[in-house]
Amino acid sequence: MQGGQGNSLGVVLRTEGLGGRAGDWGMWGKLWWDRIQLGWGRGVVWDQRSACMLVGERDSVHVLRHLRRGNRVTGSAEMENEINEVPFFDVHLPYELALKIFQYLGKAELGKCAQVSRTWKVLAEDEVLWYRLCQQEGYLLDVSISERPCWKLALKDCRAKERALRTNWKNRSGAVSQLQYELGKILCDVHSCDGVVIAGYTSGEVRLWDTRTWDYTAPILEPVQGPGDAGPQPHVSFVRINSSLAVAAYEDGTVSVWSLMIGREPIHRYQHNQRIQALALGSKGATVATASGFEVKMESPDDRGFWQTTGTFEIQKLVNFLHLVPEVWDSPVAVAAAEDVVYLLKVEDPGKILHSVYGQPVTCLDVSAHEAAFGVKGFGWILNEPNQVLLYNLETSQCLKKLGNSMGDFTCVNLQDSPPNMLVTGNKDRRVRVYDLRRSEALCSLYAHRLGVSAVQMDDWKIVSGGEDGLVCVWDQRMGTKLWEMHARHPVRYVWFNSHSLITANIPDEKTPRGASIMDDDLTAHRRHRGIIYAYEFSVDQLAVESVLPICRSSYDEVMGYNYNISLAVPYDHI
Repeated sequence: MQGGQGNSLGVVLRTEGLGGRAGDWGMWGKLWWDRIQLGWGRGVVWDQRSACMLVGERDSVHVLRHLRRGNRVTGSAEMENEINEVPFFDVHLPYELALKIFQYLGKAELGKCAQVSRTWKVLAEDEVLWYRLCQQEGYLLDVSISERPCWKLALKDCRAKERALRTNWKNRSGAVSQLQYELGKILCDVHSCDGVVIAGYTSGEVRLWDTRTWDYTAPILEPVQGPGDAGPQPHVSFVRINSSLAVAAYEDGTVSVWSLMIGREPIHRYQHNQRIQALALGSKGATVATASGFEVKMESPDDRGFWQTTGTFEIQKLVNFLHLVPEVWDSPVAVAAAEDVVYLLKVEDPGKILHSVYGQPVTCLDVSAHEAAFGVKGFGWILNEPNQVLLYNLETSQCLKKLGNSMGDFTCVNLQDSPPNMLVTGNKDRRVRVYDLRRSEALCSLYAHRLGVSAVQMDDWKIVSGGEDGLVCVWDQRMGTKLWEMHARHPVRYVWFNSHSLITANIPDEKTPRGASIMDDDLTAHRRHRGIIYAYEFSVDQLAVESVLPICRSSYDEVMGYNYNISLAVPYDHI
């Protein structure tokens, strides 16, 4: 085909019975193309040999129209004068068909089409087209087309807000709040989901914060007290949360499940005979998986809401890491790493080994809907076995990629939250590495933390990493430069962010600090040992509200007060 390249619009306009030569119509098409100056990457293409105007390749529709022909001229100068006087494209299409053609155009192409004529301007600014563009770019996904008067302005506002958020991220412009709970004593574990943070403490209490509200208020989840539970509660080992459930595992092997829709009382509780080594909660749904000793147990409710044991698996070694595969609806699937063996746990195929190499323990694990990535400690450079990250397909159980050749152990890997075909890892050699899964090589290597990387997450333009040194660093992935950093006393064990907020948790390794009694009522001696949770808010809509001092946002429901945390006498937040 001559006269241009194929595109993706999907309509063919073919002239038949016009009584002219195809070559003349090809010249007319070229002149018309040059006249309106549509420099599109995807636009109208004129076929000189068959006298066709190709508007795309998808949904090929042959529309037969009689085109009004003007006077045929042969000179180039006369041809230009004729095209300025007589419109060439004089075909009339149904509005729905023209809308079907224009829906494959982008923002820049629609803007150029709006400059052709008044009719094209009306068509290019149709609400259906701009609503479709908003949906394609991920804006206002839960809004129907009738809820906005002008979707072109809505898309413009969303893009302006996104640029402002990126500027705030780069300049660290926003509000920072400390989520502390003095009565909980030492912080044990932290997790979050869409801005709702859950934290477990050595006092046995589980606390929630909703960072989407201005005062961060949320309830304290109460455990079930049995007849023989008169003494102090055991420490919280792990906490997990999703959009509907909150789960906590305790040192004595107890697992409590709360519903975020019902209240503070647990809706389910079960017991292991030994200490729990790992806890997993599905990102969506209501499946809980726990590993205790050599046993992995899955619990989920049935159709009537009664909880039951979905599956029990016997593992030959102690489980270090446990994850539930997301987007599995029929029967839950888990991936467990036990020393140097990785298991794919299915109810219909229990105990399937995904990977096993004797003497090469797994150091980190993460799963997505179809793949699993985990770090493996090799035998060293002497045997030409460096530390690597292996990528497995969960459907075929085949190794897809072997990434990295590092002297240090891979301490963290993030596959589920990374962009498509991307993977970010942290290592004991102080570096954060970003891999392109299509090329099996590192796109960038950032010297991040002097004591090793402990947590990491990335999106399409930035990386947030946390280290054993208590440092949180924000990086520009494309430039490979550090934007800013924040430091706290304890190692960073948890990092999570979305487009406008960031949650980090500095969790101490020592749960019983020396020199202070953990049973002491006065907790001032434990302030430096407790750990801390930081909530960063970069949204332009909430900067003014979040600038209020935390003491002015007090809820005044503390049971005990201290000289360093005195609330104001007048609750200004209620005025």
